[in-house]
Amino acid sequence: MSSQGPSPALFFDTISAFQRTEALRATLELDLFTHIAAGQITAAQLAEACQAAPRGVRILADYLTILGFLRKHDDRYELTPDTNTFLNRKSPAYLGGAAEFLLTPQLQECFQNLTAAVKRGGTAVSAEGTVSHDNPIWVAFARAMGPIMQLPAQLLAGLVGGDHQQPLRVLDVAAGHGLFGLAVAERYPRARITALDWPNVLAVANENAKRAGAADRYDLLPGSAFDTDWGGPYDVVLLTNFFHHFDADTCVKLAAKAHAALVPGGRAITLEFIPDADRINPPGTATFALTMLATTARGDAYTFAEYERIFAQAGFGRNEFHALPPTMQQAVVSYKK
Repeated sequence: MSSQGPSPALFFDTISAFQRTEALRATLELDLFTHIAAGQITAAQLAEACQAAPRGVRILADYLTILGFLRKHDDRYELTPDTNTFLNRKSPAYLGGAAEFLLTPQLQECFQNLTAAVKRGGTAVSAEGTVSHDNPIWVAFARAMGPIMQLPAQLLAGLVGGDHQQPLRVLDVAAGHGLFGLAVAERYPRARITALDWPNVLAVANENAKRAGAADRYDLLPGSAFDTDWGGPYDVVLLTNFFHHFDADTCVKLAAKAHAALVPGGRAITLEFIPDADRINPPGTATFALTMLATTARGDAYTFAEYERIFAQAGFGRNEFHALPPTMQQAVVSYKK
């Protein structure tokens, strides 16, 4: 028991957390981190670079220092290693563009109606939430979230296994930006990728395939994952960040489509937020369930035991669980008998 007694700190930190969000949004809009990386390190220098008031920049930069995004020595600011890697626009790992998706009004509206969502047991904004038919939010997702998925994509490609020179037929379901399939294509030069998603989303994936030099091995399969014939047979089916949008029975139906599309001995590779059995650990993974409550009608963050049941009901044999540090996500590799 703490000798200091009860504290209201958690309440105040949480009730005012929107201020952190808006401070980071303003910083990205001003390109403050990039200017510091370029050598503008005092409030006066930053104000000139950002075309902002010195007082405003000083207060914002101090706040960012308190949060841990910056370090301050006398009147000079510097980036932390994490900030330089992920929030300096010149960095290849820049994540600032993800704010365009994560802070979209549609997602914010879902959380502004969270009380109603809790009462209803699913999103209170619309009947289906973000998984409604051909929702344009997924175009925004595909364009904004690519950089944050680079590392998970590389880690997931490492789970495919086998000879890297083997021919490989891969279906990327709900491909989005396409980076998961493209990571496999990079590692397996004889792989052929089929990307399944809405036509407007596939346009983004196709752009990325051309940029990666893999367009000649990249096929587009436009349509709904529920209604479109998946074709095949495939050696690998990628199911990345997809199941969490639906209830368990729907996940079984999707897993069954994957099973039917695979060759004997083929595998489905699922990337998800998979909490421990207690549903509160790891914290960064387990909190994703709230996002699904706010934004979908029946989605959830499922445990590995639940995924084992889903894939068993769909006809798969064994399942392997893989943590993917340092990301907050995990993977399941399911083998067709």
